Amino acid sequence: MAQVEIYTKMTCGFCTRAKRLLEMKKVKFQEIAVDFGGAKKAEMVERAGGRMTVPQIFIDGRHVGGCDDLMWLEQQGKLDELLAA
Repeated sequence: MAQVEIYTKMTCGFCTRAKRLLEMKKVKFQEIAVDFGGAKKAEMVERAGGRMTVPQIFIDGRHVGGCDDLMWLEQQGKLDELLAA
């Protein structure tokens, strides 16, 4: 199973939606909270090519984007391929 990392904030509905999809697929993921900025938020922005919104999702170190991007991968039938790697 692939390593999944998701940068989130507590009050983010898109974060909840993305995590719910991953949980539904029984995917374990590392959640990295960036509610208060700091080093983890700076790390997220750098890794995500300047994107500052949450969630930012990485599968095996590859940036796949945010919630809408994750949902698009699922709709296209491509998410399972990435998660199986």
